[in-house]
Amino acid sequence: MHEIRWGIAGPGRIAQAVVRDFEHVEGARVVAVGSRSTDRARSFADDFGIERAHGSYRALIEDPEVDVLYIATPHPQHVAIATAALEAGKAVLVEKALTATVEGAQKLIETAQQRQVFAMEAMWTRFQPAVVATRDLITDGAIGEVRTVQADLGVQRDFDAGDRLFSKELAGGAMLDLGVYVVSFAQHFLGTPDRMEVTGSLASTGVDLDAAMLLAYDDGRAGLVSCSLRGPSPGTARIVGTDGWIDVASRFHHPHQVTLTRPDEEPRVIDAPPLGTGYSHELIEVSDCLRAGRTESAVMPLEDSLAVQRVLNEACERLGVHHEDDLDLDLG
Repeated sequence: MHEIRWGIAGPGRIAQAVVRDFEHVEGARVVAVGSRSTDRARSFADDFGIERAHGSYRALIEDPEVDVLYIATPHPQHVAIATAALEAGKAVLVEKALTATVEGAQKLIETAQQRQVFAMEAMWTRFQPAVVATRDLITDGAIGEVRTVQADLGVQRDFDAGDRLFSKELAGGAMLDLGVYVVSFAQHFLGTPDRMEVTGSLASTGVDLDAAMLLAYDDGRAGLVSCSLRGPSPGTARIVGTDGWIDVASRFHHPHQVTLTRPDEEPRVIDAPPLGTGYSHELIEVSDCLRAGRTESAVMPLEDSLAVQRVLNEACERLGVHHEDDLDLDLG
């Protein structure tokens, strides 16, 4: 498989940013886009020079020229589109959070494993060069044993009941859009927590506006993470070990720089900017995995996505937020 041919499901804002980064991905090309609106698909295709525009997700899935789908629809729609694509033998890169519910994530993962077709959550943070450099430092023992991870991610969004972020039906709220970053970051460096505590607040529409979480481990390690739609936060992360710490610069989910600090040593700054906006690295990972015949990424395995989904949904449930997947989505 020399050229990897991509289809885009959901021509929204995030898809626009991702498509622009394909110029940095050798041997990959977007050949089709699909939406439930033919006009939206056609407009997106025209804007980005894409050959074919489909007026349904089913038509996109059945396009014989498409090898892999990038799914950028609202969270509740991920399961229906991804499982249909996997059953048709198409690989999928699914926007974070992977799904709206744990049950949806399990269904998606089970389908991928049963069909032996590649699937990955689009957690671009794990593939950023600065985060890769951080992982290498920790593997080499630069800060000893990792004991604590701190991360925050907050933005200011004026309340609008009609906006996706504040829509209960579309699984809006801070947790699935921003919390997924901080939880996944902590899970990447600490593993899956043994228990979790959460506090936060809700909007009048029933979605979470902000949350702070303690991810606790039986051996005393901890993740201290927060997310918010109420107001901006530094967007930094710190990984603390027994021999030092690493600061990941703002915004930590797509950083250009990290700083290693050890006792009695001058801080060491490591510059590691991404290619393009930074989405290119997850696209390269998918392309490399497909060429190698792998059905999962070793960096963003499905097991990690499921573990993160469990934390996110448990936190939401404790705050009184109950999400559902749109399993009856009309694919056309």
